Amino acid sequence: MKSKVASKVIAVSMAAAMIVSMAGCGSSKKKVEATKIDVTFDQIEVGKDYTDIKADLKFLTHKTDVVDTKFKEYVEEFQKLYPNVNIEYEGITDYANDVTTRLSTGDWGDICMIPTTVDKDELSNYFTDFGSYKTLSEQYNYLDNFKYGDQTFGIPSMANVQGIVYNKAVFEKAGVTEIPKTPDEFIAALQKIKDNTDSIPLYTNFAADWTMCAWDAYIDGNATGDPAYSHEGRTKGLNPFSDNGDETGPYAVYNTLYTAVKDGLTEEDPTTTDWEGSKGRMNNGEIGCMVLGSWAIPQIQSAGENSDDIAYMPFPITVNGKQYAAAGPDYCYGINVNSSEDNQIAAMCYVKWLVEKSGYAESEGGISVDKDAQLPEALSSFADVELIINDPAPKGEETLANDINNNSELGVNVSGYIPKEIVENAITPDGLTMDEMVQEWNEKWTAAQEEAGVTPQKYDYESK
Repeated sequence: MKSKVASKVIAVSMAAAMIVSMAGCGSSKKKVEATKIDVTFDQIEVGKDYTDIKADLKFLTHKTDVVDTKFKEYVEEFQKLYPNVNIEYEGITDYANDVTTRLSTGDWGDICMIPTTVDKDELSNYFTDFGSYKTLSEQYNYLDNFKYGDQTFGIPSMANVQGIVYNKAVFEKAGVTEIPKTPDEFIAALQKIKDNTDSIPLYTNFAADWTMCAWDAYIDGNATGDPAYSHEGRTKGLNPFSDNGDETGPYAVYNTLYTAVKDGLTEEDPTTTDWEGSKGRMNNGEIGCMVLGSWAIPQIQSAGENSDDIAYMPFPITVNGKQYAAAGPDYCYGINVNSSEDNQIAAMCYVKWLVEKSGYAESEGGISVDKDAQLPEALSSFADVELIINDPAPKGEETLANDINNNSELGVNVSGYIPKEIVENAITPDGLTMDEMVQEWNEKWTAAQEEAGVTPQKYDYESK
């Protein structure tokens, strides 16, 4: 074998978020002997190493729509280099919940997209170590989600840029001539769409549930321009959900949603939204925009005959005169630590082929995690926007953010609790106001911080 260094989220219930942890300690967990392999991700050269290896792999995926099309083509291409490796994809509709439960058995398959329900300190119980984070970070971005210590247990399939997918023709018809750069400008643009077109200005996709979690992805780098904010500002900061008065920070993100719903700039009845149908409706101009990661671009472009009308804009927040966009990993590939040695090595070869050779990231509207990759054409409007990658948690604090998030029961980036509560109250005549909700969130967050041994401190991201 040759050794060489190789040259942006799904809503689940908070109850499900604890399943893996509990299953790992319960008597019902099936005992399977883990197999540790010596090879690491950086040591494999695709198409030259292990080309004679034999393996039958099962791959669990959330991408149910392309199991028999695109993924079948990937397998066929990979087998030109690794003819003795067979790969069977299993598409799962309720992915996060089902896979969280199946992980505890130990014999779920060989490769999966790691659900966000797995706590970092339990990663080694379920997944193969891809190698040193320090070494892999020389070639790949966005490795922090499933890093523990210096070890890497998940390789991102791609990175999403967080922005807003929109229909250019609708915005032009409404008289919106410039892309909004602040929440106030965005709300004004939505009002123009309502006043001058028959389109729904902003479609929440509330009924799909998982789509609401997308709003959580904007409250860190997008809203602050600070790569340390996720851990230092939100996790440890004093009352992080409060309004700082200048249309930045987490409050600005959530208040944009609240204002849009309260002002009637979204669908009439959020409980009746239809995710699959919304893609075609945006393509034909019935919907102005949706707040979703860049992965949604190709899906909406391919949902009708007006692909050229579909574009992507930065989230409308400006910090000290500059716009930022969070770029973070999509689902990460994980390899079953309980698979045989040959299956683990073959799986690692396939994951590396997917990352470096398949073209998956660009075809899905994302960014390749390979540092040598270029920004795709679909994200050309982000040329003057600084991409923010959240800093990793300091050593010894890898689980702190998860602990506070879980104990607060706010489910940031996990359950979409906050965005869903916003919509529910905004459509209710006597619902809580934004400030009343913020007070509750801060109280829950502070209690969880104190339970985790954190004394919250005021954090000024704009001076960083």
